[in-house]
Amino acid sequence: MRVLSALLREDVVGLRSAGELVHRPDGAWWRRPRGDSEALLVPVAEDGFQCEYAARLPLLVQESARSGRSAPVRHETCDAILATLRELADPLDRKGFDAFAEECRQTLATMRLHTTVHDEVLRRLTDRHGLLPAAWSGPAGGLAFDTLAAHLDHPVYPTARGRAGLDEAGLRSYAPELHPRFALRWLALPRDAVTGAFPDGWPTPAVLKLPALDRTHVALPVHPLVVGAPLEGALRATGLADRAVLADRAHLDVVPTLSMRTVALCGEPSLHVKLPLATASLGLRNRRTVKPGTLVDGAAGQRLVERIVAREPRFASTVLHADESVYAHAGHEVLAALFRRLPDGLQDCVVVPLAALQAGAPGGRLVVEELADRFYGGDPLALLDACLTLLLDWQTTLFGYGVALESHQQNVSLVLDRADDGRTRLRLLLKDNDGPRINGVRLRERLGNGAPGPADFDDARTFVPDDGPVADLFTTVTVHLCAGAYAFGLARHGLAPLPVLLGLVRDRLTEAVERLGTAAGEPGAVLRDRVLRAPRLPVKAMVTAGTLLSKERSGAADINKHYTTGPNYLLRTGVPG
Repeated sequence: MRVLSALLREDVVGLRSAGELVHRPDGAWWRRPRGDSEALLVPVAEDGFQCEYAARLPLLVQESARSGRSAPVRHETCDAILATLRELADPLDRKGFDAFAEECRQTLATMRLHTTVHDEVLRRLTDRHGLLPAAWSGPAGGLAFDTLAAHLDHPVYPTARGRAGLDEAGLRSYAPELHPRFALRWLALPRDAVTGAFPDGWPTPAVLKLPALDRTHVALPVHPLVVGAPLEGALRATGLADRAVLADRAHLDVVPTLSMRTVALCGEPSLHVKLPLATASLGLRNRRTVKPGTLVDGAAGQRLVERIVAREPRFASTVLHADESVYAHAGHEVLAALFRRLPDGLQDCVVVPLAALQAGAPGGRLVVEELADRFYGGDPLALLDACLTLLLDWQTTLFGYGVALESHQQNVSLVLDRADDGRTRLRLLLKDNDGPRINGVRLRERLGNGAPGPADFDDARTFVPDDGPVADLFTTVTVHLCAGAYAFGLARHGLAPLPVLLGLVRDRLTEAVERLGTAAGEPGAVLRDRVLRAPRLPVKAMVTAGTLLSKERSGAADINKHYTTGPNYLLRTGVPG
């Protein structure tokens, strides 16, 4: 159903735009004509999150009025449904449908593995971290929440649990949903071939039993999954094949974070190492390598965010940042590493990514319920309210500077503890500051001539001439993924009525927008008109840009920022206020 819903939302082969709603005795159907005598039908129900309707059954029906073919043909598998839609696609796009069908098959196998290992994983987590999830503290506890989050579906992308090219053995050994531990591999590279730096005390070739290379080489960590053809290809491409040495000895045990390509050191879980992977997730073209330019942009984004915080003192004690200024690369997306350092002082805090809030915790309840019991008197709505109040205040403040971050559920964590007076303290922890959109005009108005410019970032798409792309990113990431998804999700779990939850999102966003000023030309007016009052909102078209169509065919300059539109659920009737 998630696949069909995504195809309808993204208007694949005109499924939405060329169709219409019809009512039959068993419920609503979306009917897409196919020529003069045929039609495709999908059983649907009202949704409203990012599309008016979503599939209510995993079913596509082919109807024909032609003589001799009056009986409808029912397609109930991803393979059959995609094969049928493939016939309507341009011949240039049909390979994308084949690729997405394989993506669906791989995801289905992964989901079956998740079901098989679920109880085993929960036992592993409680053995390592304790029986009460709300007491899983510090960076190490955060890794356990990452594991729970990895068992959830993405709010938008229907096959997010799949990873191209990985079999069951690879998932069991390296995927975060299994919470494995493994040792890193190491590549000794000539010092003159490497740009950047390493953390203090980082292993040297001598530690890896390569003492003869200690003066001339440095040790770059390598994920075990890239050892072999991917690594060999990178070394050939950079001309380093004859000068690099792969150490026989694995060293430093790590645990994968939610992103999988980022791992945390078991002995020092506040140090995360982001490493290239020769796989893809959230779309065939969304490869999990680490382009050197993204390292530059992440550090530049961090500096910009810290500069804004320095000008907005109310966030000095409520918004924390991982340090992403230390990285190294050899000029290739497979020969790179980011060394992310979490801030000090988290050891006695609960650090939970937003992506884990709706995950199932040991004992059967949701993570958000467990946290609410400890910190908010058993009221999940109070926790969500506190989160939205801070998050939307922060993100709208950034928008006032002309900045929007790719700070989705995986990149924002809640940090919960008790203040000295015993009251609950909630803070945000941010990471991954590459991929922003910045209105350079508005940024210069706020920061003056010393404001960062295009020369400070590697990605030429970062700076945009107006508020439009900034507002689109704010809407699709902050509003949809970090606010709206929780309103609809917690309502489905029965924790509060949907009108109440949507009213909370709208109220907190309205308050944050009004703080920016809503006179003509002020940033608050832009968000009021483009988000709060707009009849439709931008929605990520991730399947289209990520797998189904090439960039040339989709026109997507950035597959994570390619949009269609959906209804504005903040205007939904029946919402209080």
